[in-house]
Amino acid sequence: MLSFNHNRKTAAILMKDYTKFSAIIIGAGVSTGGALTKKFASMGYHVCPVRRERNFNELESLTNEIQAAGLQATPFGVDARDEDAIKTLFQEVESNIAPIDVVIFNPGANVFFPITETTARVYRKVWEMAAFGGFLTGKEAAKYMLPRGRGSIFFTGATASVRGGAGFAAFSGAKFALRSLSQSMARELGPQGIHVAHFIIDGAIDTPFIQENFPETYALKEKNGILQPTEIAEAYWSVHVQHPSAWTQEMDLRPYMEKF
Repeated sequence: MLSFNHNRKTAAILMKDYTKFSAIIIGAGVSTGGALTKKFASMGYHVCPVRRERNFNELESLTNEIQAAGLQATPFGVDARDEDAIKTLFQEVESNIAPIDVVIFNPGANVFFPITETTARVYRKVWEMAAFGGFLTGKEAAKYMLPRGRGSIFFTGATASVRGGAGFAAFSGAKFALRSLSQSMARELGPQGIHVAHFIIDGAIDTPFIQENFPETYALKEKNGILQPTEIAEAYWSVHVQHPSAWTQEMDLRPYMEKF
């Protein structure tokens, strides 16, 4: 039987006016990141999709689509590996747009190299993109959320977060690091009202890259055999609105036919 206090807390979550807050999505690409941006915008958030400057045209296209639907979006061209740039991004969003309530770190950084062909430059770059950038992002998010005692910080992982594969030394090393970061932050920030969660995306995603390079895998789409970005976004949203008495720290998502 639900208690009166439990009902009051649940009602407060459901009645929250999301239009008064912002959501930062770092790695807002054409698939998962774009779907996440659209989902949180559709629920009222002023979304701030972020990509590096060289991909800013794609970001503007996403933003225009959201704004055309009468929703709020402001794009930013930022390299998540740059500490000063990340600090400036958070300051600008917090000061000029709306209090930061959601931060999603979603860069890909997936590369394949045999170990003897994995250069120091490649390993360091992948680590910076998938792990160091996550640290910088999570640190800044915590600074702004802790005084308010609320907020969600989400990290996107992959199969490589829990299982290293041949040829993925750099990628798995970085994703393992990101996963441990999320666990450490969850234990530190959870008791202070900040929901930190890690999502393992295990399987091919419906993207132009998969369609062009792995047609046999892409053909599984007809059988719901590859991950749909919109459904991934729905899962993130469901975790975001969880009651604090039953928070998810890690969720893994895969098609029903995926081997694991």
